[in-house]
Amino acid sequence: MSRKNESTQKAAMREMMKNYLKDTNTNVRDGTDVKNVMRDMMSVLLEGALDGELDESLGYSKYDYKNKETDNSRNGHSNKTMHTSYGDMNLAVPQDRNGEYEPQIVKKYQNTVTQDMEEKIISMYAKGMTTSDIESHMQNLYGLEISDSTISRITDKIMPLVKEWQERPLAEVYAVVFMDAIHYHVRCDGHIVKRAVYIALGIDMDGHKDVLGMYVGENESAKYWLSIMNGLKNRGAEDILIACVDGLSGFPQAIEAVYPQTEIQQCIIHQIRSSTKYVSYKDIKALMADLKLVYAAPTEETALAELDHFKETWIVNILKFINPGMKNGLF
Repeated sequence: MSRKNESTQKAAMREMMKNYLKDTNTNVRDGTDVKNVMRDMMSVLLEGALDGELDESLGYSKYDYKNKETDNSRNGHSNKTMHTSYGDMNLAVPQDRNGEYEPQIVKKYQNTVTQDMEEKIISMYAKGMTTSDIESHMQNLYGLEISDSTISRITDKIMPLVKEWQERPLAEVYAVVFMDAIHYHVRCDGHIVKRAVYIALGIDMDGHKDVLGMYVGENESAKYWLSIMNGLKNRGAEDILIACVDGLSGFPQAIEAVYPQTEIQQCIIHQIRSSTKYVSYKDIKALMADLKLVYAAPTEETALAELDHFKETWIVNILKFINPGMKNGLF
C-alpha cells in the first residue's frame, strides 16, 4: 500500500517517529538501535494505556476534580520490569490510594508483554520439549536465561492440579459415555514414539458433557479399558446407561465386567468400515447407500425392512467376494 493510502493513525505515527528521531538525535544504524526504539515506543504506549485504565477505574481523568465522585485517587506509580522480544523494559504502572485498581492490559503478576512466561514454558513442556530444550529456546527467542530447576519448578506447579482433576468425584449415573483412543506421536527419552490417549467423554442425566478422564498407554487394548472402567466406578460412577465404543476386540466384555447392565452401542462408522472389508471396491458406493437406509431409518420397523432388503441384495455378493469359487449361493 502506498503512503498516499495509509491510514491517519499510521501517518500520525510516522510524524511522531520523525520528530522523536530528530529531537533525541537518535541514530538508527542497525537492528539493535531499532529494538531500542521499539522498546521505548512500547513502553510509552503501555504506560499511556495503563493511565487510561486507571482513569476509567476512578471515573475521572487526572486533575479533573470537578467530575470526581469517589474517595479514591491516584497514588503515583510502581516500577515493573517486563521481558519483551526487544529486551527488558521498565514500565511505570499507575496506582490508586485504595488499592482497588487491577491492571488488565498488563496484569498484576505478568512479566512479559505478549503472554505470561510460565504459560509459555508449560505449553512447550506439554508439547514434549525437555527442560534443556526450553532453556535454549527461551534464550534464543527472548534473550532470557532460565535454569533447568526454574523450569522444573514451573512445570511442577501444574502436577497437583492434574492429579486433582484425574481423581475428582464423578456423577453416580451417566446417560451416555463415549470411549475411544487417539494415537499421537510424542517424544520419549529422546525418541519419537506412538502413544494411545484413552478418552472417556460422559453425558450426565442433565445433558451436560464432561471429560471423565484421559489416560496415556502404549497401545489401545481392552485390558487397559478394563482398568479405566474400574477407575471410573471407584470415583463414584455407579452406572452407565449406554456406552458408545468402536470395534476393538474384547471392549464390550471389559465394560460388562464392571457395568453388566450397560447397553453397548458400537460406532456405526466402525461397523460400516468392517462391512466394506468384504466388498469389492467398485461396489462400495452402492453398498454404503443401502446401509445408510438402514441406519437412517425413522422407525425400527422401517430399519428392519431395509435390513432384509440389504441382506437380499448384498449377502450373496459379499460371500462371492470372500470365496470367488461360490456359484448360485452354494460353495
